[in-house]
Amino acid sequence: MTHRLTLAQRSNFVPPVALGYSLWRAQSLTLLSGQPFALRREEALFLQQARPQVGQRWLDIGTSAGFYAALLAQAGAEVVAADLSPAMLREAARRTAGLGISFVKANAEALPLPWAAQFDGVTIGATLNETHSPARLLSEAARVLRPGGGLWLMYLLDTAGPLQRLLSQPAFGGLTFPSPAWVGAQLPGCPLVMGVEYGAVRFEWRVREEGRVHPEPQANPLG
Repeated sequence: MTHRLTLAQRSNFVPPVALGYSLWRAQSLTLLSGQPFALRREEALFLQQARPQVGQRWLDIGTSAGFYAALLAQAGAEVVAADLSPAMLREAARRTAGLGISFVKANAEALPLPWAAQFDGVTIGATLNETHSPARLLSEAARVLRPGGGLWLMYLLDTAGPLQRLLSQPAFGGLTFPSPAWVGAQLPGCPLVMGVEYGAVRFEWRVREEGRVHPEPQANPLG
């Protein structure tokens, strides 16, 4: 199956973008939240809530340079890091060398069928904003979680600002800026345990319930 890609997704295939991504990632939350927000702070927030354990199996969707994948591997989890971009996968592998992470080229809107209910945890960073169909991405993330498994999200909120409206246009990135209510509607079987906002940045921790069937994804929140 062929999947459409946003301009933001296609830009990640360019090697210089992949090489420079870690520099942007280190500063991005400070710029987007309007307060000092170093990677160490994000790391502490994630580990405190998700608590990855030795022997658990985690999927890092849209791994980019491997930030979450590295944290998970260092905690002793078995990690599969997925990304569409070969350039990003190469950069992530370089930056996480020796941690035993498995890297897979995959579109998270259509993950491999054998992965159903195979992971103790799933992480999704700003990939939720970049993907062509965030609803389908969330549906797939829930599908591959085991009952009781956790879903970690980091995404940029809908602030209704002019810059976001511009970046949501296909010619300027094709980004999506969802609301927490919209995200929750896509994940009825993964109720919210923790949600916190810093400026335009939102973090969520959700846990998949037993026996819930996930519906077909809805339309994109911004049309």
